[in-house]
Amino acid sequence: MGVVPSIVKLLNAYRTRGRPIVHIVRLYLSDGSNVDLCRRELIESGKDLARPGSAGAELVQELLPTSGTELNCPHLLGGGIQALGPGEVVIYKPLWGAFFGTPLHDHLDGLQVNTLVVCGCNFPNCPRTTIYEASERDFRIILVEDAVSGIYQQGKEELRNIGVHLWSTEMLINRLNTEPGVPGDP
Repeated sequence: MGVVPSIVKLLNAYRTRGRPIVHIVRLYLSDGSNVDLCRRELIESGKDLARPGSAGAELVQELLPTSGTELNCPHLLGGGIQALGPGEVVIYKPLWGAFFGTPLHDHLDGLQVNTLVVCGCNFPNCPRTTIYEASERDFRIILVEDAVSGIYQQGKEELRNIGVHLWSTEMLINRLNTEPGVPGDP
């Protein structure tokens, strides 16, 4: 995947500085009961996509703080938060947005986080939905545009219109190196 190297750079910068990291994952049950409508038929027909116990349900190895770490799918599906390392966790989301039906907001409140840095896969679905949910909750938001797949010009304009900052991996890491907190304004 083309965005993985940029995501790895971001993760390493955050790990080095002891910043919180939250990985958000989807897990599809084979019976399709927790699958969004647009993919339900695909899963019900036997497609092995993000099914607990399959390779597709695991985080990309390069993103893990320790190689070989596996997700605890039953714990995640039950609403639990899985620790991967100091300040780094995984949360399961039942639909596209990371806040809907998850403990994410409470987790971030507990960490006193007010700014989210978003990266990941398939902008038109999950990152975009998560950004709108975060905006509804008054988080400041930075989208790292070279660390998200599927981003397009109209989407960028829409994000700017709701106050999202669009930065590159390099710009964010430079700001982390020169400022004590994650900045809200470029």
